[in-house]
Amino acid sequence: MQHQIVFLDRESVGANVRKPEFPHSYKEYEATWTPEEILERLKDATIAIINKVPMRGDTLKKLPKLKLIAVAATGTDVVDKAFCKENGITVVNIRNYAFNTVPEHVLALTFALRRNLLAYVEDVRAGRWGKVNQFCFFDHPIHDVAGSTLGVIGYGAIGKSVAKRAEALGMRILPYDVFPQPGLVDLEMIYKESDVITLHTPLTPETKNMIGAKELKMMKPSAILINTARGGLVDEQALADALKNGIIGGAGFDVLTKEPPKEGNVLLDPTLPNFILTPHVAWASQEAMQILADQLIDNIEAFVGGSPQNVVE
Repeated sequence: MQHQIVFLDRESVGANVRKPEFPHSYKEYEATWTPEEILERLKDATIAIINKVPMRGDTLKKLPKLKLIAVAATGTDVVDKAFCKENGITVVNIRNYAFNTVPEHVLALTFALRRNLLAYVEDVRAGRWGKVNQFCFFDHPIHDVAGSTLGVIGYGAIGKSVAKRAEALGMRILPYDVFPQPGLVDLEMIYKESDVITLHTPLTPETKNMIGAKELKMMKPSAILINTARGGLVDEQALADALKNGIIGGAGFDVLTKEPPKEGNVLLDPTLPNFILTPHVAWASQEAMQILADQLIDNIEAFVGGSPQNVVE
């Protein structure tokens, strides 16, 4: 059998994607937006490669030749996995590739926010430094990272990698996870005692808006909240209100509930104090993207070879 492979959103992976070592045809599209485009482009495909293209049951039932959906990411919430399981479509994803890039992004945000770098950079650009009498000015609070407490919500591979680096910086670690393991604490302790809280959980019905107004009010007024996991874990309006009202000290986000935010988002407000928003790039170091691209093809070759790996149930 010669497989027909179609990559629906190639522009989402900025790395070399090698060709699989089995008989196949291959076609790629920079982006795919509508169900009609999906159906037309996958009508003869046996293997679909996607990143963020929605693969819903109503679409999949019209693609009887499809045998594999290879997701070029860890998150698979865009795929109707129940339909796939019921109809013999295997779903595979990427794992353990962002072990450096995401933790480094988390720590970069931590340093920037704990030291209020954005506010000071903006003040210098506005000419304020040249107008003061002393050699410096202290309009924004600066806190050390060393000696502070980091709450890690989601203590899997990425959460542990963040914690390892944070410990090397002298931070105290408070880990939480739904899967039992030694040393875990409860969420209330994390909210009340952490100076920095970082999220590393998937987006599920149980975790949607897991942090809202109630949880934000439990945090220290100086606390920093970081989300490089999934948009939707935090109530965005509640966060914007908390930042404006000084309920917490700052936040660093790499994700939003809807991406890209073509219709706007409350967190795009440039007046939000001590807030950094990056465009879903925590995962995207050149090194990590190449690991992802290589594993993507490894997954496809394993499936065709009869020994599927990284299968999503």
